[in-house]
Amino acid sequence: MNTPTTSFTGFWKRVGATIIDSILLCLVLYPPLIAIYGWSYFDLVEIGFVAGPADFIILWIIPIFIIIGFWIWRQATPGKMAIKARIVDAKTGEKPTNKQWVIRYVGYFISAIPLGLGFFWVAFDKRKQGWHDKLAGTVVVPITQ
Repeated sequence: MNTPTTSFTGFWKRVGATIIDSILLCLVLYPPLIAIYGWSYFDLVEIGFVAGPADFIILWIIPIFIIIGFWIWRQATPGKMAIKARIVDAKTGEKPTNKQWVIRYVGYFISAIPLGLGFFWVAFDKRKQGWHDKLAGTVVVPITQ
């Protein structure tokens, strides 16, 4: 996988994929929150970290299953599919293991904590890996490979 002909999906394409995924997640997750808490939900969020049990389940638990589920099923989220990219094991170029998927998801939080530095790392890394990719041993490559 570490050959000169291997190409990796760069920072701006991945930003585009993230925007697509964020919009789609909002379209799926916010209607049930509004149905449960009403439009005042957006005022409740200012008061505390979690508005209630449904908020926790819908915004913290369900995304785990959606995102990791897409990774297992397609090696990509809808955003990555839209930019024609997929996630592969950095050493073999094959489909990552379930353990790698979980580490990669947890790595998102680690990448986000220091002002998103772990995500911006993609722009400067020679293999275009964010910290979540490095932790999980994954890379994002164009589908054409």
